[in-house]
Amino acid sequence: MGSMGATSEGPWQPPTVVEAGLYTAGMNGDWPAFFDVLAGTDLFFPMSREVVDAVPGGFRFAPFRDPQVEGLCVAVFTRGMLPPPSGGQVFERGNLGPLAKAWPRTVNWLAVNPGTPVETFVPAEPRQWKRHAKRAKPEARLKTLWTGPRSDAMAHGMACGALLLVNNGTLWNQLGWQSGGYSETRELLKTWWGITGREGWLEAQEGLLRGELSPPAWEFCLRVRHVLIEEYGTAPGAVQWRETAERVLLARTAEVVDKTGRPPQFDLDADITLAQDLIGRILRYEARFRADGILAADASVRSVLAWDYGRASFMARDGLGARYCDTHEAETALLRAGAAARRMYRSWPDFAAGYILGRCLHFDDETFGDWYREMLEVHRILSTEPESPWLTVPWEIKEG
Repeated sequence: MGSMGATSEGPWQPPTVVEAGLYTAGMNGDWPAFFDVLAGTDLFFPMSREVVDAVPGGFRFAPFRDPQVEGLCVAVFTRGMLPPPSGGQVFERGNLGPLAKAWPRTVNWLAVNPGTPVETFVPAEPRQWKRHAKRAKPEARLKTLWTGPRSDAMAHGMACGALLLVNNGTLWNQLGWQSGGYSETRELLKTWWGITGREGWLEAQEGLLRGELSPPAWEFCLRVRHVLIEEYGTAPGAVQWRETAERVLLARTAEVVDKTGRPPQFDLDADITLAQDLIGRILRYEARFRADGILAADASVRSVLAWDYGRASFMARDGLGARYCDTHEAETALLRAGAAARRMYRSWPDFAAGYILGRCLHFDDETFGDWYREMLEVHRILSTEPESPWLTVPWEIKEG
């Protein structure tokens, strides 16, 4: 039915479970199994960046000829075989079902991962592809690039984004192409962040790495409690925490007045009310976290800066996928995200609780809806599955 390339350099290491499944099925001539794997995963189509930029939202097949087969071919790549973003080529995401519906009649072959040690050419049979697509099984949400960083400082920086990446069903340790292809990544950055170019990406990336994109009141309240814990050796009750936060705010205001000789340019009463309300919200979330296993019975959230550092890890990859930065800049940002996380937190569970609290304070409003339930499920995955970076990437990493 098809032809499969072979590597002459000894045993080939598949980058992910998808390529392993395709390789085994192809070598065994088990083409139904091959298409079952192909139908259940994302496919990426190579395109000219110049063309995509000129016609946003447009999708054009780029048929080509290969001396191994007769007739025209269309290329698709699986996630693990994508090269890091560079040059004038980009990739757009799709899958087998829509591909079958849009298949051009003049094209004779589907080239899967062409030009790689495991390239496979299969005849165009879109009707059969549709049947495979209808029975496709969902992929596991935790996806690991076996050939990517797994235990070093780069892996640590990448793993800081794992809660978001696993929730999105993408590889946690791959550079670029995180949520989709080139156009999808750009649209995501525009929709969620208002980023439409390099300057916007740089501003957001730096703000996240500095922990400056979350409301400062969140971190203020948690730092007040942390100081109390260090001073007394135990977590304060709600009354003591609120009273201490109020005293700190009053003292800061008095200091401003002393320095400027003028009344403060902020509403002190509103700031006190905000802090006292926020302390209540944090305590209620922590109680739920303990009940659901996100926090240990005697633990509390150290900081919400993980919410920024985790998004910084993701932003580095999206910036590269959107071509708003280069590989060196993305790698540097990932290393900085990991280093910042290690300075603030003591373990992956410690980091995770901070990230989830930040996400809930931002989106959930104490409804314990999807924004919370998604994180609860991803926390379970990352806490238990053998390939989880929380279980394979050590928290303590030697710098440099």
